[in-house]
Amino acid sequence: MERLKRIRRLSAHHGGRRNVETGMKWNALEEEQCSVARTVAVIGDRWSLLVLRDCFLRVRRFEDFQARLGVTRHILADRLKKLVRYGVLRRVPYQTRPKRHEYILTQKGLDLYPVIMAIVHWGDVHMVDERGRPRLYQHKRCGKMFDPVMICSACGDPLSAREVHVHVGPGASERDQPLASEGAQG
Repeated sequence: MERLKRIRRLSAHHGGRRNVETGMKWNALEEEQCSVARTVAVIGDRWSLLVLRDCFLRVRRFEDFQARLGVTRHILADRLKKLVRYGVLRRVPYQTRPKRHEYILTQKGLDLYPVIMAIVHWGDVHMVDERGRPRLYQHKRCGKMFDPVMICSACGDPLSAREVHVHVGPGASERDQPLASEGAQG
């Protein structure tokens, strides 16, 4: 209760522009007016991310996912159904008796490759042990090993968080409006 009062005071102090009482609902992130929240609703748990990692390593069959991940059948089936429901994977039969399916990345799923590679790169930089990186990545066209980098789509320069200014977009919610203390960024 004391925490809620403190939040209300802070909200009032900042012009009351954000209604912190109607914060994000964990079970309804896909309904939020936030690209990160909506993405987390689809891929924001460890098993979904590991299934996606394996998809990019060309794993397609339920039994192969289960053997590689060591996840229970129930959890794996749930994550695969969710990724199919959100259009990240496509379920395609590969055998009729008994009926079995493969899970193939859709274009929407392939568009997650930069996300997975950013996680890989972070892990390679911050979580690697004395044995070194578990995988190395080679660019097919030039034949060189590479580290993924994020570049500006307009000028091609590498990007870091300090070199990006965020503006409120046309799809922003009331909660995304700047606080009075932040001032108008332009």
